Order: sequence, then structure tokens, then C-alpha cells
Amino acid sequence: MRHSIRSNTPSDHARPGRLPRPIREQVREGVEKRPERAVLVSILLPNTKADLRDPLGELKALAEATGVQVVDGIIQKRANLTPGYALGKGKIEELTQRATDAEADVVIFDNDLAPRQIRGLEEMVGKKVIDRSELILDIFASRAKTREAQLQVELAQLQYTAPRLRGMWTHLERIAGGGGGTAAGSVGGVGTRGPGERQIEMDRRVVKDRISLLRRELADVLHRKQREVRTRTDQFTVSLVGYTNAGKSTLMNRLTGAGQFVADMLFATLDTKTVRWSLGEGRSILLSDTVGFVRDLPHHLVASFRATLEEATHADLLLHVVDASSPRAWQQAEAVEAVLADLGADKIRRITLLNKTDIADHSATAELLVQYRADVLRVSALTGEGLDELIGLVAKYAEGDAVDVSVRVPHADGKLLAELTRVAEVRDRRYFAEGVELAMRINRSQLRQLRGRFPSLVVIDDAGAEPHKLEDSSDPRRNVDGGDA
Repeated sequence: MRHSIRSNTPSDHARPGRLPRPIREQVREGVEKRPERAVLVSILLPNTKADLRDPLGELKALAEATGVQVVDGIIQKRANLTPGYALGKGKIEELTQRATDAEADVVIFDNDLAPRQIRGLEEMVGKKVIDRSELILDIFASRAKTREAQLQVELAQLQYTAPRLRGMWTHLERIAGGGGGTAAGSVGGVGTRGPGERQIEMDRRVVKDRISLLRRELADVLHRKQREVRTRTDQFTVSLVGYTNAGKSTLMNRLTGAGQFVADMLFATLDTKTVRWSLGEGRSILLSDTVGFVRDLPHHLVASFRATLEEATHADLLLHVVDASSPRAWQQAEAVEAVLADLGADKIRRITLLNKTDIADHSATAELLVQYRADVLRVSALTGEGLDELIGLVAKYAEGDAVDVSVRVPHADGKLLAELTRVAEVRDRRYFAEGVELAMRINRSQLRQLRGRFPSLVVIDDAGAEPHKLEDSSDPRRNVDGGDA
């Protein structure tokens, strides 16, 4: 949330590469410990994506996620935002009165506002004003725990704040000067404009340098993440995606016992977690949980969290989790699809999961998803309803890359035997002097990975051909079981 600006001291610039103290406080400290009272404002434009039945519902949930107490709300339909104040004169007067009557500390808009609109509104209403993007950034800042998440949030905050720096130093323009009653004198006059202008330029340079540093650090993070994801290309990977608070982490815990943090709050999880998911009969794949999406997610935030979202963009299958109990289920699903398209992940195969069926009343919006999307399942992460069917469907997707093979493992190689038992469906086992022969069904990708890790692995083709080591059968024209293509 926005805080009052204090003037700089020389020590504030003593440490190179650090933001001056007022900028660090302004960008963004998070919500104060004491509860703030807020008036919500939603300007419904012709192309709005808000739920017209409850335009302030999601904004209220976002505000409460920061600990703010919502005391009033105003809704207005407009063709566009006015350049100076977003609202018209009459509605500003109403907002001022209602904010005063409610003893509000802050006015929160469900729209993205320009810096001049925020400054104009604060002057007219006499209250702190923040927009939707700033509110979401504030939530992310309070949830970021790992170094990676903190870097991503800080970069998004600075990119949001950089165009707004001039408004942070208006107090320096009000230094008393010798301008008398002239217009120039009313803002300090000749000879007093310098400190403010110099401070703005200094802060701009500091912010620019910090953004460059963060981008370099996050580029390294992204490269590491890409390398990490590429090491899993030999395994079938599934990513959970969905609107915030749709139940992705609860579902992951139910399916894998991962112990992912779960809470009934927006953006409870910011960091990606990947675990092995057993599908039964010796089959297993990798399952990743990703950060939740939200309508009109700030583009700076999407760009900053690209490393975190890397799991989804390289998955073999997406599980799109939708809160079926929400009257905004359709709009939320569309918002997720829009972000996936921005990430270039809209062509990946997916299964849509209508979650929370234990409390859903089969709302019309959720039913639309059933009619217009393929592979839609009704599930409950809480009770387990529909999860067996989900596991079966995911197994079918994974088996699209599976082959039936027989392999021979030396008796002494217990580690390889244990690995095969874990990742493959072992259908028969025979013991010979040379080792153990296993008849099994396994994904080609997993078999290729085992080939690189265990040179002692020998594949025996079904026709009884001479055994050969997989490391010698890398010719792309040859099938994985040793026969010619």
C-alpha cells in the first residue's frame, strides 16, 4: 500500500545499487499491520471482464487478502475513463463523501489507472488511492518467500512504479520560494525546482539500474529453470494450472501426498513444486503445481514470473483446475486460457477439472465448460470424488508413448531393478544365471533416460533376437525394442 513520503537524507544514497529509503518504502512495503478501511470502486467499461452480477466480488476478495477491511463500494458504468480523474465530477463528489462518512483510509479501484489519474483522485478525494495492479502486486509481495519469488515480485513492482516516480516527489515542489503569489511561486518558484528535479532523476537512475540487475538475475534463474525442465523431457510431465484458489495445491496433495501449503486465500502458493505421481501398477509421472492466475493479471507480473511458469509451458499435459462452485467459473477459465496463450502454452493437451463438486450446485457457467470442452471431469480434491477416473485418463495420455519390452538386469544391479519396478508396469519376472528378465510396459522417454543412466541395461526383443545394450541402439531408424523401423 502507498505510504507517506519522507524527504531524503544523504545517507539514503550512501549504498550504491540500493533504492533510496523513500523509494524502498514506496515500492512496495505491503499492507500495514493495522487493518485499513477501504472503499472499493469498479468502473464498468464496455469491454469489462468483471462479473456483472457481482462486479466488486473479486476485488473485495483481493482486498481482504491483504488484511484490508472493506467498508463501502461504488459501481459506475462508463464508456471510458476520464483522462484526469477516471471518474466524472459528480461521482468523485459522491466518492469523497462516502469515503469520509465511512472513515476510509484508502480507495481501491478495480481498474488500472494512469499515474496522473491516481494523483488527481488523491488530491480530490483526500485519501490514498491504489489500482488493481498495485493491489495484486501487494499480495504477491506479502506471499513471496523464496529468493526467486522475491526477485520476480520486486522486478514487477519497480516496472510498475518507474513511470510514477514524479508523483512521489511533489513534496519537494512545495518548498517555500521567492515566487510570491505567482503560479510558479505556488510550487516553490524559481530556484526551488532543482532539488525535486534532481531527486527524480537520481531515483530514476537508481530504479533503472536496479531493474537491469534484477533482469540479469532473473535471466540466470530462467536459464537454470529451463535446464532443469529439459532434464525431465525423458519423463511424462503434467502441470496443474488454474485460477487462484481453485484448489490446485489441495488436489496435488490428494494425488501425491506432496505436503504443499494449502490455505483458503488468494495466491497462497507462488513457487512451483514438482513431485512424482504414482498412477498405480508401477507407472509414475511428474506432476507440477504452478502459481494461480487471476483476471487482468498485470503484464509485468506475468513477464517476471515466466521462470516460475516454465513448468506449464513445457508440460506434456495440463490439468486446468476450475472452481465449479464459483458463479464466475466460466470467466475464470477464460482468464486462465488467456494467460496460457500469452505464455505460448495454449496448444498443449489438457484436461479440464471441475473441482469442488462437493459444494458446487452445478452452476450454469460450469455446465458451459462441460458442453464446450473435451475431456472435462467433475472432481473433488477434498473428498476424492472423480480422482480414480482422472488417474485413468492421465494414464491413457501417458501410455500414448508406452512400449512393451523385455529387459535383462544383472543380479548385482539392485538399483536398476528397483528403478524399473518403480517407473514401469512389470508384467512378468524370470531369473537366469545372467540376471533377471522383466517383461514390462514403460514409456519410451523413461526407457531412453534409463538407457543413459544404466549401461548394463539389456533389451531383449519379442522375436527372440540376440540381446543388445540400449547404448548401442541409438540409431533413430531403429525401434526402442531393437527391431528395424
